[in-house]
Amino acid sequence: MASYRFLTTWCLDAPIQAVWDAIWNAERWPEWWQGVELSVKLAEGDAAGVGCVWQQTWRSRLPYPLRLESRTTRVERPFLIEGVGTGDLAGWGRWRFFEGQGTAATYEWDVRTTRPWMNALGSVAGPVFSWNHDVVMRQGGLGLARFLGVRLLAQD
Repeated sequence: MASYRFLTTWCLDAPIQAVWDAIWNAERWPEWWQGVELSVKLAEGDAAGVGCVWQQTWRSRLPYPLRLESRTTRVERPFLIEGVGTGDLAGWGRWRFFEGQGTAATYEWDVRTTRPWMNALGSVAGPVFSWNHDVVMRQGGLGLARFLGVRLLAQD
């Protein structure tokens, strides 16, 4: 299996609670995040949201969808969301939120491909898969800023 590790940072001219709420409410992602075709909550989880399960379908520049199921494993409002994913990709992800002059949101994504064709092409297509991830995350940062009616101050 091919493994990938990504780190994305969005700096938004918005209060931390607004950014947290938008990320936490993943059912609304298709409204503002180009590339998210479907995001449906399958299970609520506990009072903090731990155990919440999401089914998502993503599509970007490459001509195939990615289907994932994610489960929240840790929540520290409004600073941290962690979870594990299974499906076309398997691994873990972590959102962190930092408040200063606006809010910095970072997303770490440590995954491996599970589709046989992705694994077979991993050594050759890895840079393309990474580029595609970066495109999706750029679209997310821009979409979130528009959704919140704020400026995207920086993105990496």
